[in-house]
Amino acid sequence: MSKRIAIIGGGYIGTKLAKSLDDSADVTLIEPRSHFVHTPALIRAVVDPSLLDRALIPYDRLLKNGRVMRSHARGVDGNGVTLDDGQRVEADYIVVATGSSNATPFKPVGDDIEGLRQANQRVHELLKAARSVGIVGAGAVGTELAGEIAHAMPDKKITLISDTDRLFPTMPNRLGNALANKLRNAGVQLTLGKRAENLQSMTEPFAGSLKLSDGSEHEFDLIFPVLGSRASSELLEALPGTRKSTANRTKVDPWLRPSSLPNLFAAGDIADAGDGMTIIAASRQLPWLEATLTGLMAGKSLEDMKPYKPWGPKAPILVPLGPRRGSSFLGLFTAGDFLTRKMKGEDLFVARYNKLLNRG
Repeated sequence: MSKRIAIIGGGYIGTKLAKSLDDSADVTLIEPRSHFVHTPALIRAVVDPSLLDRALIPYDRLLKNGRVMRSHARGVDGNGVTLDDGQRVEADYIVVATGSSNATPFKPVGDDIEGLRQANQRVHELLKAARSVGIVGAGAVGTELAGEIAHAMPDKKITLISDTDRLFPTMPNRLGNALANKLRNAGVQLTLGKRAENLQSMTEPFAGSLKLSDGSEHEFDLIFPVLGSRASSELLEALPGTRKSTANRTKVDPWLRPSSLPNLFAAGDIADAGDGMTIIAASRQLPWLEATLTGLMAGKSLEDMKPYKPWGPKAPILVPLGPRRGSSFLGLFTAGDFLTRKMKGEDLFVARYNKLLNRG
């Protein structure tokens, strides 16, 4: 009899893991949204809403043998998952990969896909009408957003604001310097080492003034607060032995277990395993989970298998600035426009994820 695997969360780890195990296990993917949300494309969709239809991909063709249950998980234990309506999904192994939240319109609020479409259109119209745009937060989303707007709408006056003294301060200097130079050449003003102190919203674009930590005030027609993701780890909080870290993430042991339950794993943004909250990190955790669960189903002991080894602070990162420019850190070197464009910028992996969900 096939082992039962319940996967909670249909993001980058949950979707791929469910498909990879579909032929070897009795897989149930529990996901409240009707569509997979390909978040890198949602940044570009702010300037090009036509991309949205390819970035929101239905789950209905994902699995041939297993099932996708459109539902919220209310609780999890060593024997399975309890859903909002009281149903139980019994499981031999459980993987919690519930992802993270971010500002509108870069991720949906809860499971509201139609609301995300409406938010995208609303923000696009606001952006078209704006002459001056402030972006608060210069992580990957903020930096890419500045590049996308500068490429598609070069008439906008764009200011990228960060409380760090340089872009991507935990990465090699060459990456941040290259991105800063390209943004400035595209007309983007960088305001670094200054904190925005009076944000009207932490999650919604708005118009108004910003007061910075140096006492200066700046007026913008549209302000994007993009201050980083926050893990959606609430499902794990009641489990025995869980410990929180930064950004609402949950600490895990060397085998990605967040609690004292031996058959429950956490992965992706919610798991503080030594990786950042990136798709690159998910791509490293995924093959480990596939191999580990396959080994467990074959009767191996978890402790006899290799523990997970994270990327660490110098993980690769791809940062396109629109479809043509950008810079990337690839572990051994920093790549420029050509490789960044070919690896991510041209297509943003949209075709890859449509193929994953059997949409061609």
